[in-house]
Amino acid sequence: MKRREFLKTCFVGLAGVGAVGSLVSCSLQSYSKHNTKKPNVLLIMADDMGYSDAECYGGEITTPNLNKLAANGLRFTQHYSTGRCWPSRACILTGYYAQQIRRDSMEGIKKGNRPSWAPLLPQMLKPYGYKSYHSGKWHIDGTPKKAGFDRSWGSENHGCDWNRYFDSKRWQEDEFSAPGKEGRKYYSTVAIADYSIACLKLHKKNNPDVPFFLYTAFYSPHFPLHAMQKDIDKYRDAYSEGWDVIRQQRWKKMKKMGLVNCPLSDKATDIVPHWNLKPDELKELIGEGEAGRAVDWDSLTDEQKRFQATKMAIHAAMIDRMDAEIGRIIDQLKTMGEFENTLILFASDNGASAEQIIRGDGHDKKAVMGSAETFLCLGPGWSTAANTPFRLHKHWNHEGGISSPFIVHWPAGIKAKGELRHDPSHFIDVVPTVLEVASGKRALENYESDDTPHRPGLSLIPAFAKNGAVKHDSLWWCHHGNRAIRMGNWKLSSNGSGKKEYAKWELYNLKTDRSEMNDLALKYPDKVKELDRHWNQFAEDFRKGLKTK
Repeated sequence: MKRREFLKTCFVGLAGVGAVGSLVSCSLQSYSKHNTKKPNVLLIMADDMGYSDAECYGGEITTPNLNKLAANGLRFTQHYSTGRCWPSRACILTGYYAQQIRRDSMEGIKKGNRPSWAPLLPQMLKPYGYKSYHSGKWHIDGTPKKAGFDRSWGSENHGCDWNRYFDSKRWQEDEFSAPGKEGRKYYSTVAIADYSIACLKLHKKNNPDVPFFLYTAFYSPHFPLHAMQKDIDKYRDAYSEGWDVIRQQRWKKMKKMGLVNCPLSDKATDIVPHWNLKPDELKELIGEGEAGRAVDWDSLTDEQKRFQATKMAIHAAMIDRMDAEIGRIIDQLKTMGEFENTLILFASDNGASAEQIIRGDGHDKKAVMGSAETFLCLGPGWSTAANTPFRLHKHWNHEGGISSPFIVHWPAGIKAKGELRHDPSHFIDVVPTVLEVASGKRALENYESDDTPHRPGLSLIPAFAKNGAVKHDSLWWCHHGNRAIRMGNWKLSSNGSGKKEYAKWELYNLKTDRSEMNDLALKYPDKVKELDRHWNQFAEDFRKGLKTK
């Protein structure tokens, strides 16, 4: 079977045909009857935010602006990232799996620059008259300007000096003065929103009748744990009961909200990223309050409990501030009269991180926790809580690493308010969704031919009208030896972190066990073989596709 035919067979589900196809056309036709201007698109990305951190996904962190978007829009309960920052950003802006376009490594594929046939979303939107703007994190090959953004501010590499939210000097700028010049002090989350708002104002002035795509990519709450003191103070006593209590509270709330129906996963007390600082290094470099494993809260010393509770308070403060800045961007949309006609998408690039490392100019143990002189990471205890109720963390392809909150808000195009969508979906679905919104029809064919690989994503437009309307035949993952594939409710996962060879498969039925605690591999060996064959076929096809281009 030819590569293009194979990918269509494996990836293209029911969207766009039959009853689902009518949902697509009816939804967009209804929108076009009442709107003469194409919709704008605002894509907001958090970094290392856990699935359950926001209030509207079961958390206790104050997120009134995300709550409002969820209450007047949709929340997807089974939306997936790749489990890591750079492949996720490649997926969400190209519509391809990262290995398809050389943006993540695997056996037979070395990470590098995208092929010419994999443009980013701004280039695909230009034929429909869109102006595109970027503010914040980049972490994609090339530069924003070369990728089609008309304006860009942020970091074309990693940003924040790899380790600073306060007054970092490594920002690239495009026709705007970067914060930090002439002695200006700033906090990057605020600065990213400032530039987003500046772009919106400029767009309103120069292109009032033209639609826009704004990509706002926050660093929060990625390490290091840096927050303004006034934000930290709001959560000073919020986490003294510890991560075990918080996990239970979130899980019960999530079940009541209908977000999940699975058991609460066990804590992985012996699994952390293999590059983490060792326990003795953590004590030496950070202090006696640090904890290197997701152990029972009651087993910690009083000093550790105080230290860990403060770390989570900083994590919460970072998300609280990001939500406030999202609110400022929304206020600007309302001032411009564009809020109703803007499709807003919110996601996190991966699950919360169990990493514990120190970068840049190090960590000052004497400095106030959360200040610019410190370098603290959330760590596996609180990462496990942030990813409630799922298993493992960022970097892994288990549910804790790849499950993302996903909020969709578009008053002019979505009638449903406050509803959940349980359709399994992925970052690869964002490009076909946005292109359909921009063009009023399926538009990927303009960027594909028999000589280019088929984009595996599906438009989520049908799900805007009805739960269960988008059906992937398969979803596929691979990152640093970790692997997964989902077909229907069956999922193969493998924990290959730090291993030279792929680890054995684990089999789970996500219908009742999305926490991946009941491995059915021995009970259903034929199902393991079937899914393994599909996983390897995709991998081989990706390798062949790159070799021929």
